[in-house]
Amino acid sequence: MDASRTATVRRARKIFRILGDTYPDAHCELDHRNAWQLLVATVLSAQSTDRRVNTVTPQLFARYPSAVELAGADRTELEELIKPTGFFRAKTDSLLRLSASLLSDFDGQVPTAVEQLTTLPGVGRKTANVVLSDAFGKPALTTDTHFIRLSRRFAWTAATDPVKIEAEVGELFERRDWNQLNHRLIWHGRRRCHARRPACGACPVAALCPSFGEGPVEEKVAVKLIREPRR
Repeated sequence: MDASRTATVRRARKIFRILGDTYPDAHCELDHRNAWQLLVATVLSAQSTDRRVNTVTPQLFARYPSAVELAGADRTELEELIKPTGFFRAKTDSLLRLSASLLSDFDGQVPTAVEQLTTLPGVGRKTANVVLSDAFGKPALTTDTHFIRLSRRFAWTAATDPVKIEAEVGELFERRDWNQLNHRLIWHGRRRCHARRPACGACPVAALCPSFGEGPVEEKVAVKLIREPRR
């Protein structure tokens, strides 16, 4: 490993540790009790927020506790239940087809391999990795918008393709740290390192960030941009 590569790895892992100290409770913010619930919630989270999805899923899962019930759902009723998450007609299509596919191809059980998960309607690699990571505890990187933005700002990758970003960032960390890396980056992206006006002057990894200065550097200005964790 050359000197520049070694420096990048060391800097990346130091950022990882600092973010761990900053967000010791970082976790998946989609409420779920099992792989089925997480899979459905992740599909619903597209173009929506975790908080909005969490207002919908308790009633949804009470009405449709498994793929069996959801596959036979009345379309109009399902659309009404998930309407607050946006794009509810397309998401209804995905959930009905997803449930039918689970029943026909996997005996109603959520598969535990990315190759199988991505055969399900409405399930891309990012959604599959969320399920693998947070439901099954398998090492997987979830390249959502926050993960991609921060990986590029930290100069861990210059790629724009999520699959390439996943591969390049994954090489910087031990596989055992991948799942927690997801949560730390997502929490930091939601709370400080925003797409617009990141809170640079109130950032715990400012000294290690090549993109420092994209947002306000004055602490009194930056601290007002921090969004506190959901309790």
